[in-house]
Amino acid sequence: MGRGLRADMGGEKRLTILGHLGELRRRLLRCLFALAITSTVAFVFYRRLFDILILPARGIDLIFIEMTEMVGVITRVCFAGGLVLAMPYIIFEFIGFVAPALTRREKTYFYLVLPWMALMFLGGAAFGYFVLVPPAVKFLLKLGSEIAAPQIRVESYISLVTRLVPAIGLVFETPVVATFLARIDILKPDWLAGKRKLAIIFAFVLAAMITPTVDPINQSLVAVPLVVLYEMSIWLARLAYRRRAA
Repeated sequence: MGRGLRADMGGEKRLTILGHLGELRRRLLRCLFALAITSTVAFVFYRRLFDILILPARGIDLIFIEMTEMVGVITRVCFAGGLVLAMPYIIFEFIGFVAPALTRREKTYFYLVLPWMALMFLGGAAFGYFVLVPPAVKFLLKLGSEIAAPQIRVESYISLVTRLVPAIGLVFETPVVATFLARIDILKPDWLAGKRKLAIIFAFVLAAMITPTVDPINQSLVAVPLVVLYEMSIWLARLAYRRRAA
């Protein structure tokens, strides 16, 4: 935030580090307050949220075995729903915090990429929900079913979905973020291209961490799109860098 200037009644002054930390604290508290409100709203509709989340596992009888298990599961679902509802306000606070550090041109680029970030996140979440979750559930239920009958805890299933879907959504942001950073001359396309081999290895490692299965098919369903997104990031970064140079 070294370039950030804040206007006041007497002119302009540079915020100190403590000033930035204080502003960050105030914005985080407002975000937490908004999240508490939206999570409460999500609690009113938690049954409908459950219906959406368990749709890929239709036909499976989910169970719970502890007295307080459903309390934790409902809390997780309401928090996830509240986070989605509060995301526009959280983004608004984030913009308000970083905007003073950006030039007018950088602000323009930043505002232009925001809709694309939202679209890519939704696309990644949809990819995880419709493409990755069903085969992962099917594989996990089939593995060892000839030895023992599966009885799936609702906490285990909800944990899988709420971990996998947002993670894929965030990964899909990579091309947009790379384009923005290249446009403001922070990220070099040649640097991205030089890290291609490392990125491929990281894609498979990340796929192994995200997916709950150990079979290569489900892990490839995650790793291959990650590699494609990285290649797309290189191409878009080069395009943005050439436009900036022009």
